[in-house]
Amino acid sequence: MVGDDRALQLRDWYRGTFSEPQAELVPVSGDASFRRYFRVTGPGGRTIVVDSPPDKEKNHEFVAVTELLQRQGVRVPELRAVDFDGGFLALEDFGDQLLLPLLTQTRAGDYYRQACGLLEDLAVADTTDVALPTYDHTLLGTEMDLFCDWFCGGFLELDSAAVHAGPYAAYRQALCERALAQPRVLVHRDFHARNIMVLDDGTLGVIDYQDAVLGPLTYDLVSLLKDCYVRWPDDSVREWVLAHREGLVQRGLAVASPQAFLQDFHWMGLQRHTKVLGIFARLLLRDGKDAYLADLPRVVGYVRDALRAWPDDPAVAPFAHWFEDEVMPRVKQQPWYPGAAA
Repeated sequence: MVGDDRALQLRDWYRGTFSEPQAELVPVSGDASFRRYFRVTGPGGRTIVVDSPPDKEKNHEFVAVTELLQRQGVRVPELRAVDFDGGFLALEDFGDQLLLPLLTQTRAGDYYRQACGLLEDLAVADTTDVALPTYDHTLLGTEMDLFCDWFCGGFLELDSAAVHAGPYAAYRQALCERALAQPRVLVHRDFHARNIMVLDDGTLGVIDYQDAVLGPLTYDLVSLLKDCYVRWPDDSVREWVLAHREGLVQRGLAVASPQAFLQDFHWMGLQRHTKVLGIFARLLLRDGKDAYLADLPRVVGYVRDALRAWPDDPAVAPFAHWFEDEVMPRVKQQPWYPGAAA
């Protein structure tokens, strides 16, 4: 049991709420947020208890989206108790089996078909009664600016003001416009293999959805198939993307042609991965979390490969040249980058 004040308050809240005076909390894996997770095993079975500080986390949003996803038939943890003032939650325990370690060459296709089915459920969800934020130009651009401020400025020690004023500006504008041109649906916003659980019956459960918004149709698909924690051959990704598009068509959604849908997917990937470079840098510099450094080369690779796909685009090409000339030499000096200079 962690003995800090918040953890002790959480334990006492659980004991009082569930009339289990001897209950003890055992820490389980956390995530990139300020939330902390604990497991309690009691007479009623196992429960996950969450320390989710109300001044830092979106607890009301988490509960609202939980109820929305339940109505849609998506498997999410049952809410057993909530204290909004304290920032404490008790949830159904989904266990410890993340999807990520089960994604082998032979099994990935089946798991991704299941996961894309969940994304189809999200895409057709009725969000009328839930006041979800919109993934608008401001939010998309603010996310991308994490790249300038935290990855370039804070991490690589480039002049962030100069980055903002350079080819990045047109690149940022183009990516935001292309994202906003897509159909708007319910977006989980972090739908990857570490936020998908494999349950005892083999079905998939979804967690960590409190940041859900209304946004571009391909955003969650990018999170899933261009996952920051695992990478697949381009041909496999293309096959899965087009299969998902067909699933959306069968659910009655008006979507772009296959080639245009693929283009939307790759454009969306550039926006997300440019943002993620900034997020991973911020996790290290602001929050002292260095575990994500091991995944930075993969994200850099996603960005570089996508930039090469549009060699003649007037917004992308100048940024791509700048990225190779100014960013990559500094990246290659970093100890986390393969083959980094000593």
